[in-house]
Amino acid sequence: MKRSWIPVGELQLLPVSGGQLWIDGGSMFGMVPRMMWQRFAEPDSQHRVLVETNCFVVRTPTSLGIIDSGYGGKAGPKIRQRMSMEDGMPLVRNLAQHGIVPDQIDWVILSHLHFDHVGGCVARDASGRLEPVFRRARHIIQQTEWADATGKIPELVGSYFADDIVPLSDAGLVEQVDGTTEIVPGVTVTLTGGHTRGHQSIALQSGNASAIFAGDICPTAAHLPTFWTLSYDQFPLTVRRLKASLFDNVIQHDRVLLFSHDPVTPAVRLTRSADGQVVGHAVG
Repeated sequence: MKRSWIPVGELQLLPVSGGQLWIDGGSMFGMVPRMMWQRFAEPDSQHRVLVETNCFVVRTPTSLGIIDSGYGGKAGPKIRQRMSMEDGMPLVRNLAQHGIVPDQIDWVILSHLHFDHVGGCVARDASGRLEPVFRRARHIIQQTEWADATGKIPELVGSYFADDIVPLSDAGLVEQVDGTTEIVPGVTVTLTGGHTRGHQSIALQSGNASAIFAGDICPTAAHLPTFWTLSYDQFPLTVRRLKASLFDNVIQHDRVLLFSHDPVTPAVRLTRSADGQVVGHAVG
């Protein structure tokens, strides 16, 4: 679906699909019983739910960047079939619909390095050689996340894939940051942990307008309840604590909340209902 630009003060924000896929519903909702989550995400005959990889182009007065990159086109046939992944390079194809080509991108911020967030940063050329997609861009990653993704830690085997990240380092495109860091004026990353040890959120601020990409801390509108978390979360109790403070902050400052995986609504504003429940209202 081709979406429209969302103004955030002088910044412009564009949701772009990095590719849809179908993931086991239990994986997306962890300990939440199916009888509850299926009201918000209808499973198919294989018990999978539709998931989007929402990437966000950010236009500032001085740069053009992108948050996350979807899964790209490198995955093997088994995983592509199991998750009904799109063919080709979904992000590049969808950027082209808006007249954007990869060489225009100045920076890429990666919330974390799971394949469905970083896979679109590296592609195979005609000879099969791996090469960066955004050849001019610096790729912003938390030091902790890079250490876990490249450390060959036995407990994390299957969570990270060298083909997604090593070519970026080999090309000199990786910029590791440590904690809260301003990337360009108005765009700041903050280490959150929770989903992974080095997971980061991305805040956009221009005047009194602001937005926050919480990554997989709250991946869809169905995950607004505090205890609805992913089975992939490495630190689920941390995620629950983070969500509570995140929602308070978003509501207090009237920020736009950006979802990493919602297939229908990539951006919302939040309010609380009379009984204190967090409610999302679509933006854009």
